[in-house]
Order: sequence, then structure tokens, then C-alpha cells
Amino acid sequence: MTGKTHIIGGITASLAFAQTTNYDPFILVGAGVIGAILPDICHGGSKIGRTLPLLSKVINTLFGHRTFTHSLLFLVLMAVLMNKSIPNEAFTAGVLVGMASHLLLDMATKNGIKLLFPIKVTVRFPITAKTGGAAENAVFAALSLFTVYFGYGVFIS
Repeated sequence: MTGKTHIIGGITASLAFAQTTNYDPFILVGAGVIGAILPDICHGGSKIGRTLPLLSKVINTLFGHRTFTHSLLFLVLMAVLMNKSIPNEAFTAGVLVGMASHLLLDMATKNGIKLLFPIKVTVRFPITAKTGGAAENAVFAALSLFTVYFGYGVFIS
């Protein structure tokens, strides 16, 4: 998936999560966007890879794309690190929700992800979309509608 789809996915997931918690939705959504792009640190051409090129290159050299940073292991390590070092629970929750949305969206691509890294099994959904294709555009549109729906539920009611 492209960066814009990951970002709207992180926003949607964060707003949905905000409906089930008492966390500040603004913090959740902001952190959700960060979490939604974070797994692509392993790809030099991604939004975050272009922002932190040296770190991106090191991670890509060590692990490759869609392996470690797209795994449950990375998600759990980030949860442990953030719980120990970041006092704001809403921020931590938002980042983790955004990361989870990223993993789900990339599981909907033909290449899938190494969700169980270091086990080299590719995980993907039975129906996949081509990155940047018409199906991804439909996913983006659907996520946009869900963002409006969940945003209304969080901010209006």
C-alpha cells in the first residue's frame, strides 16, 4: 500500500479505537499516523524512509523490506519500549494501533508480510490488491468513509 493509504488507515483505526477508550482522540490520531508509517522505515522510498534515510538504509540492509518491521515481534518490542519510556499511554496506544493498521493493510497486498519474523513465512489475505492500483484506491475511499463515520462518533457525540 502507498503512504497515503497507510496514513488514512492509521487515522481510521485510531478513531475507531478512540470510541472504546477514554484516551484523548487528538493524541491517538496523531500517534496513529506516526505508527501507520513507522513499519516502512525499512524502505528508503517511503515517507519515513526519506525522512530518516540513514536509519532506513541500516534497517533495510539488516532485515530487508516487509520483514522485521512488519512483524509481531517488532510490534511487541515497540510496545515494551514505549511502555517503559513514554509516559503518555494515549500516544503509545495510538502508535501501536497505527502500526497494527499498517500490518493489516500490507497483508492485503500480493507480496504480503513476514508477520511471524524471524520465521520466513509470508502472510497475506486470500484476496489482495496491487499497490497503487484501482483496488487500493477503493480501499482508500472506504477508509476515508470510515474515518468520517468514526470521527463523527468521537468528536460530535
